[in-house]
Amino acid sequence: MANPAFAADAERLNELFTSLENADETSWEQIENKIWSEWSESGSPAMDLLLQRGREATTEERYEEAIEHLTALVENAPDFAEGWNARATAYYAAGLIGPSLHDIARTLELEPRHFGALSGLGRILEETGNDPAALEAYSEALSIHPHRPSLIRAVERLEGALEGKSI
Repeated sequence: MANPAFAADAERLNELFTSLENADETSWEQIENKIWSEWSESGSPAMDLLLQRGREATTEERYEEAIEHLTALVENAPDFAEGWNARATAYYAAGLIGPSLHDIARTLELEPRHFGALSGLGRILEETGNDPAALEAYSEALSIHPHRPSLIRAVERLEGALEGKSI
């Protein structure tokens, strides 16, 4: 069952995604930050603390600790997409690609517009040599977030690399 406190943010997220789509070069980063902020609110201070601790541990390259915090988060808030995304990031940073892909898939089940998860999927697919699928993931992320330079570059790079190849 979805967390009602988090589900209530759906309307706000819809507004932000519309704004992101229509943003200009000076406003898109602010809108992106607001989306990340919305995604990061589980509706529970305890769950938000687990997310914060997991992210901090990931940033500090304490991956085992990060995964422990984030596993506790997804076990206690299984419908909180950002918990899964954060754990996917920690798994990826720890070199655990399979678990990272699993958590990316769960993130996208819960929040199909999660451009961060799609970008991470693209990165993993590109690193593992599946350029056509990586291009698809990056392109999907770019369709949601048309202003992020790293996504624009990734799509251009892979389109160039795949040009003339059978996709």
